[in-house]
Amino acid sequence: MKIEQQQWMPNSGWLGASAVLQGQAQLVLSFGQIEAVEDPNRYGELRQRYPNAHIIICSTSGEIFGEAVYDDSITATAIAFNDSTLIAASLNIADFPDSNRAGRELAGMIPAEGLAHLFLITDGQLVNGSEVVAGVRAVIPDTVAVTGGLASDGARFTRTLVGLDSPPTEGTMVAVGFYGANLRVGYGTMGGWDSFGPDRVITRSERNVLYELDGQSALALYKKYLGELAADLPGSALLFPLSLRTPDQPTPVVRTILSINENDDSMVFAGDMPQGAYARLMKANFDRLIDGASHAAAESYQTIGTSQAELAILISCVGRKLVLGPRTEEEVEAVREVVGPATILTGFYSNGEISPLGSSVRCELHNQTMTITTISELPVTA
Repeated sequence: MKIEQQQWMPNSGWLGASAVLQGQAQLVLSFGQIEAVEDPNRYGELRQRYPNAHIIICSTSGEIFGEAVYDDSITATAIAFNDSTLIAASLNIADFPDSNRAGRELAGMIPAEGLAHLFLITDGQLVNGSEVVAGVRAVIPDTVAVTGGLASDGARFTRTLVGLDSPPTEGTMVAVGFYGANLRVGYGTMGGWDSFGPDRVITRSERNVLYELDGQSALALYKKYLGELAADLPGSALLFPLSLRTPDQPTPVVRTILSINENDDSMVFAGDMPQGAYARLMKANFDRLIDGASHAAAESYQTIGTSQAELAILISCVGRKLVLGPRTEEEVEAVREVVGPATILTGFYSNGEISPLGSSVRCELHNQTMTITTISELPVTA
């Protein structure tokens, strides 16, 4: 497995490796600031450098490149496998009645036989992330893990862009299936937020739209807790996500608000908010957020099945970035301490993260977590 990285900056263009893997690369992961990746010239430049690769482009709320975090760049990580293979597919949510159906269709485009891992990057504004995950999960084998994330747009929550082998567009969903006996993929996810206040029952909701908690307006209650910060909604909601647990899923997941509707007092979340579930407010704990990143890295090593990861893809929530502020790079540095200096790091800040929880292979949509996918390829034996 060979890997090389490049980075595009507004004032200097592309910097880094000179496309040594030009004809060999099978996959390029490119993450960047939305106005930068929207320029079709950037895709054209990557295509010229890597004519034979599948190129995935995704807009972000920050790019992870090594131990650093950038806000106005484009990163490109090119991968050439020794004997592993991949199949990539894409579709647009606009062509389907709902996100679950789109997830099923996308997963069905990836052959199940021999599938070792599925990596998923989707639009982060037009899709219901938990329905996408449920649709994908319904199609792929139960033994195959899924990781990935939702595109972002600098915490503006207006539009996001994703592309496969073309300039990125709104509504696009991309899946990459990995195949190969020597491929090893690990995964881990962890939050680090503190819950506060009572559990409240979701008494009225529709998919990912929340109307009432304990029979009261959820938006009014949320504004009460936020106080002066309510004037900055929906952006300020990233500082106070909700912890969600259901009777059949006692391990809580975190949900982030994407938008609010003052006309009907509703709140739109990145994933489902089912009636009967319990929701609880959360707040930031700086040290626990950074520790969470470290624990996610450690989890990824427990599942990869090899002593050294060659590549680590970090997908962390935009809410964590807003809370950590100038300390944001500390969570990336915490991952580096676990994976070691030889592992190449890439990734982005997202509107949602996709990963199994704990030792389970069953994937979930997460918010406000650091999710890590580690990849290695064992040497080919004669």
